[in-house]
Amino acid sequence: MIKKYLTMAILVLLVTPVLVQANDDSDTRWYVAPYGSFVLTDSNRNTNDGWGGGLAVGKILNEHFNVELKGFYQDYGKISRPNSGNVNMAGGTADLQYYFFRDKFSPYAVLGAGVANTSSPNVDHIGFIGEAGVGFTYEICEGFFLRNDVRYRYNNNFSNNDNHTDSEDFHDMTVNVGFVIPLGEKAEKPQPKIELPVAVRPTPVADCSTRDDDHDGINNCLDQCPGTIVGAKVDTQGCPISLDIKGVQFKFDSAELTSNAKIILDGVAASLIAYPQKNDLDVQGHTSSEGTDQYNKHLSQKRSLSVAVYLKLKGVSNKLTAHGYGENHPITENTTEEGRSRNRRVELIWLGN
Repeated sequence: MIKKYLTMAILVLLVTPVLVQANDDSDTRWYVAPYGSFVLTDSNRNTNDGWGGGLAVGKILNEHFNVELKGFYQDYGKISRPNSGNVNMAGGTADLQYYFFRDKFSPYAVLGAGVANTSSPNVDHIGFIGEAGVGFTYEICEGFFLRNDVRYRYNNNFSNNDNHTDSEDFHDMTVNVGFVIPLGEKAEKPQPKIELPVAVRPTPVADCSTRDDDHDGINNCLDQCPGTIVGAKVDTQGCPISLDIKGVQFKFDSAELTSNAKIILDGVAASLIAYPQKNDLDVQGHTSSEGTDQYNKHLSQKRSLSVAVYLKLKGVSNKLTAHGYGENHPITENTTEEGRSRNRRVELIWLGN
């Protein structure tokens, strides 16, 4: 009968909703656990079933294990024989509890071993007791738990000379109901450090209408041809129209470039190579009004061709054509040497802009 009850109790606890999520608390406090007991006694004791109680002192080791030292006293009433007195048992065990998980409802299995003194009217017997069972705790409120377990108890009183019993080995079942009261404050579980994002103030964006990165006179909002070559004349969209190559001089009455002119053209070639727009370019040569118109036109043609050839030799990939216009397109009067010097010039014209 006792084994049947114990088996049923174990099955009930195992099918209790163990799907509750385990609580990973780092609680390792000491606790006290007063309790009351009912003992379903072995028929060989020849006594009534008993009542009693006790006190346990324990410690939580980790997520799964507790250890306890437990003391108890149980009264079995009178021996079921004429003219016999009461029988009681007092003793203690050391228990190890295994918790399947810890939550508001926490089931566990328990093993215990210890000693007990069985006192009867004629003699006291000190013997070994071993216990195994299952139970649970239920958190009623913070720091206060209901506890209940059912245990099989083996008791061996060794050489039993008490003639009220029929054996020295007993197999009892105990039902314990009590409370668990942890001692002290529960250690707080370390909280993960949360790094709050630092508010990043957006970098103010400069108004494009106030900027002219290539200094061509057209602001960045309207400039459709950024990075214009320095000195180029541009249209309303910032795209180059022409470039007056200032300072390009030739030897007297010749199309041969001077050393200083080559230095200037080296810079122009580098700018054209770097500039992303590869429009065709017309190299135009102009002269002042000295000499005949036909002569000046012929000389300006040779000089513009000389510039185009030099630029190609320096790696300019744009298609280049050369035209000489002589004295037909002055930009100022030819009446002074300064004016005539300005009219003697070479220009680059972007075709298609």
